[in-house]
Amino acid sequence: MKIQPDIIGVQSISSYGPDWIGVAGERIATSVVIGSRGERFAWNCKRFEDLDAGHFAQLAALDPELVIFGSGNKLRFPQGHWVKALIDQQIGIETMDMQAACRTYNVLAGEGRTVLVALLIETT
Repeated sequence: MKIQPDIIGVQSISSYGPDWIGVAGERIATSVVIGSRGERFAWNCKRFEDLDAGHFAQLAALDPELVIFGSGNKLRFPQGHWVKALIDQQIGIETMDMQAACRTYNVLAGEGRTVLVALLIETT
């Protein structure tokens, strides 16, 4: 699916498929974190089962207003102790499937919110 957002002043997700996203003309096929303040880095997890509290503490250290967790092609919620660092810092977290997370990130980033999207792109 191709997304055609209005022009926004932050990096956005321009397209996505079941196991990739497009950012600034680049196709990304591994788990990634993207932020409205220009953050973009690989998120070291290949499967939902690889996630732990350290993955979410890494996001909390960036001090966003909100984290959107794209849990892959199906909706799966992180365990409570995984997101404790976010809760302790009063950082909001929302869980969605990857496609919904991409769309929501674009809207919130375009509104000027300080938001991160952490996308689990599962690889075999």
